[in-house]
Order: sequence, then structure tokens, then C-alpha cells
Amino acid sequence: MRIFSVLIISVFLSASPDKEWKKIHITGFAQGTTYSVIYYAKDSFVTKSQIEELLTRINQSLSLYDQQSLINAFNRSDRGIEMDKYFKTVFRKSIEVNKETSGLFDITILPLVEAWGFGIAKPRSMPNDTVLMELKKCVGSDLLKEVNNFLYKQKPCVRIDMNGIAQGYTVDLVAELLEKNKIKNYLVELGGEIRVKGSKKPSEERFTVGIESPQEDEFLISGLQKVLYASTGAITTSGSYRKFREANGKKMTHLINPISGKPMESELISVTVFAKDAITADAYDNAIMLMGLKKGLEFVEERKELSAYFIYKKQNGVIADTTSSDFYKFMIIKE
Repeated sequence: MRIFSVLIISVFLSASPDKEWKKIHITGFAQGTTYSVIYYAKDSFVTKSQIEELLTRINQSLSLYDQQSLINAFNRSDRGIEMDKYFKTVFRKSIEVNKETSGLFDITILPLVEAWGFGIAKPRSMPNDTVLMELKKCVGSDLLKEVNNFLYKQKPCVRIDMNGIAQGYTVDLVAELLEKNKIKNYLVELGGEIRVKGSKKPSEERFTVGIESPQEDEFLISGLQKVLYASTGAITTSGSYRKFREANGKKMTHLINPISGKPMESELISVTVFAKDAITADAYDNAIMLMGLKKGLEFVEERKELSAYFIYKKQNGVIADTTSSDFYKFMIIKE
């Protein structure tokens, strides 16, 4: 889901008695969306083929669209699978966030996602309460158990969906690839999830990102709500307006509450989360959306590692925004 528009400002390379800075911009398609990598370097370079080789390995582990992936092997299995390093990292982070959010983030949600029409296969009709009650018997992270490198499922019907965290993790891995090649000034974006470090060279200007603004109809976009200079860290957004379905004249968001089994009903339209890494920001943004404005804001304020920007709809239909107390320590409004 593309929440951010990355604003690129032209950079003119200045002459230097030693090696001059070069701006490298690599784009492509991965995980059902686009990616963009911008970095500045003098000596060491990372190529598109290196990035795409990494993306391929991640897909082979975590992609629901790759029929031979580990995640699909797990979902087809009766007992579970041996995890690779990518799968294990995402699984462990998912369990951590599941506990922190009292079950609002749960990777076993795939049966519910599919039932509401947001999976690869589309249902003929929307689920009723009886169907949801049966599906929820297969949902819950307590149905997963790790023993050494093996991930067991307690019931054959347990199936997982890591889309709510995998893109953020992928962004971190691309950033890690850059860091290993001694690149310290970069912006990595995949499907709107962003990781940034350093600044543009040689100008020293910070990278900029834009947060989209919904219209009065929260399922439509009118433009940029805020344009911000980003500090080192990760910025991800979860929104109700990018993926939705219409059934019986009602729009339903793709954000499914794993506890109720139903699509989100909240005044929140989007939540932008800032954290030290993208796997953390990405994992929490969906859960905070499900909490609603009051609880979501309280949740973020209680955690020093998170800050957030909220766009919501007032009872009178007016679109408004607010932030956690320290959000602008990390994100500076560009005038």
C-alpha cells in the first residue's frame, strides 16, 4: 500500500579536489508494489542486481504470491515447517508485537483476511457470524510454537499472513545491505514503508517525505497533508483508505481485527509511525489503527521507542490530525 510520496529534490554535484559524491537512484517492482532506493556514495556502490537478489530470497521465504515460498509451505502443512533466518526473525517480532498489543497484531489472521475478500482467492459472499466463529478457532498466535528452528501449528487449519510486517522487514534488510557496503546516506522505500539515514550529499539537506491527506470521504485522497524532513529511522503508515471493498453498499477496509474477526470500525483514517527500524514501525501501525484514536495515542505515549501522527474523522465529519508528544522531534515540518 503506497502511503508516502517520496519527494526528490534535484541535487547538483559540486566539483571536489577528491572523489565527488554520486547520487544513485534504483527503482523496481517487488512484493506486489514498487520500491525505490536512493543513496549517496563516493567509493562503494550497491547495484540493482544485488538488491533484487536479496528481494528474491525474501520472497522465497515470506511471499504469499510465491507458491513455493516457506510461508505457503507452512500454510499447506499439517504440522509446520523448518524456518529460515528471514522467517524466524519476522515470526519472533510478530509474537513480541502480538503480546504488546494484546492480540491486535496477529499473523494467523489469513483465514479472516481471505473470508473478507482481501486474500488472493476471492469469496463468493461475505462471512456471517457463524462462519466467523468457526474461522476464529484457527486464529491466534497461541496456536504457534517454536521449537529450535521448527515452527509448529497446533491445528492444521492455522495459516499465517506476514504482509503486515514483511515489507518493513524488507526495507530494513535493504538498508542493511547498504550499510554493509559502507553507504551511510540513503532512503529506502518499499510500498510506502521507509527507512532513512544521513542526508543528501553534498548539500547536507535532509530527505523529505510526504504524508497523504484523505478528503471528506476518507476513502479518497486529496494530496499531501504534511511534508516533513526525516531524521534517521523508519517511517511507515497504515491507512483505511488504500485497500477496501464494497459489499451491500458499504465500504470495508482491509484492516481486520483478529479478535472480533471483522473489518476495522474506527475514527482513524491513517497512522504514521516513526521507530528506529521499519520492522517495528510496520508491525505496530496496523495494531494502532485498530485501537482507535484515544487508545492508540495512549499506547504510543507509553512507549519511548515509538512516535506517531494520526489522521482521523471527527463526529461532525471533519478530517483532523494530531500527534504523539515527541513526533516532531524526529519529523520536522518543511515550510
